[in-house]
Amino acid sequence: MTLSRFALDCVMAEMDREVELSLVRRLRDADTDAFDQIYDTFNARLYSFLARLCRSSDIAEDLLEETWLRLVSAGATLDPDTRLAPWLFTVARNLYVSYCRSRGREQSYTSDLLLLWPDRLSPSPFDSAISNESEERLKAALAALPVKYREALLLVGVEGLRPGEAAAVCGISPEAFRQRLSRARALLSEKWHCDLKEATL
Repeated sequence: MTLSRFALDCVMAEMDREVELSLVRRLRDADTDAFDQIYDTFNARLYSFLARLCRSSDIAEDLLEETWLRLVSAGATLDPDTRLAPWLFTVARNLYVSYCRSRGREQSYTSDLLLLWPDRLSPSPFDSAISNESEERLKAALAALPVKYREALLLVGVEGLRPGEAAAVCGISPEAFRQRLSRARALLSEKWHCDLKEATL
C-alpha cells in the first residue's frame, strides 16, 4: 500500500511555469486580476492542507485568510522567479506552526482528522463498502503519524509538491526531507499492514 496510489487523483497539475512567472510579474505590479487568478488556483488546496493539519475549519479559515494577507503584503517584493506553490504552502505552514506554539497545543491523532480522498464511484455496494473500509483505514493510519511525517506525505502525496519544494516549505534540507518522507512512507505502510492484519483476525 502506498499513499500515492490513493492520492493520485487529488494531486493538482503543476502550474505552467510561464503562466506562473507572468502572474508573479503582474502581482509585483499590483495587478489585482493576478491575485484573483492565484487565489482561484490555490485557495482550495491551501484550505485543505490547513484543515488537515489543524483539524478545525474555523482555525483553517483564519490561517488561510492570513496566508492571503501575507501574499498581498509581500506581492510587490516577491522575487521575479518565485514559485507560488512552495511560497504559499511555506507561509501557511509557518502560520500553523506559530498558531500551535502560541497556544501551546499538543497534537492528538484521531481517525476523524482527514478527508483525504474523494469518494469514488463503485459499480456495486460491495465494492463501495470495500473502498470505504480501505479509505477509513488509510485515514486512520495517516492520522496516527506524528505531524512532521503526516505533513511530508500531504505536501508530496496530496498537494503534488516536488520533494525539494516540500523541503523548503518545511525549512529543512532536501536530503533531510527525503529521509523524513521515506520514514513517513514506512510508518504509514507499517500502520496500514498492522491494521489490515488485525481486521482479518
